Amino acid sequence: MKCSFAAALPSWQGELPVILEPGATVEDLLRQVQPVLVRHIDVADQATIDESWWREAPVGIFGERCDRSRTLTEGDRVELYLPLKVDPKAARRQRAQPHQTEKGRNPLTRKPGR
Repeated sequence: MKCSFAAALPSWQGELPVILEPGATVEDLLRQVQPVLVRHIDVADQATIDESWWREAPVGIFGERCDRSRTLTEGDRVELYLPLKVDPKAARRQRAQPHQTEKGRNPLTRKPGR
């Protein structure tokens, strides 16, 4: 059965093809792809792959989160999700801060006539 593994690490982003036995789970795919992935990434990221997050990181199939015990079907793409470094809401607030007035309003978005 042909499946693939996708990840976006700091030194490598891509997709690796994987051949599995029928009835294989997401966990089986991750066990098989870990040694192959180590050859594709920089030394700095190799320490990351060996850490406990590899065993606990959220995974999904085609963008939908799933359990590691889920059985794969032909053509599935398993994705490993990395934690966000910055909260998107906090980053948006920080970018908007310089444009706000003392009352918290943005004068650039003021409606005409007010």
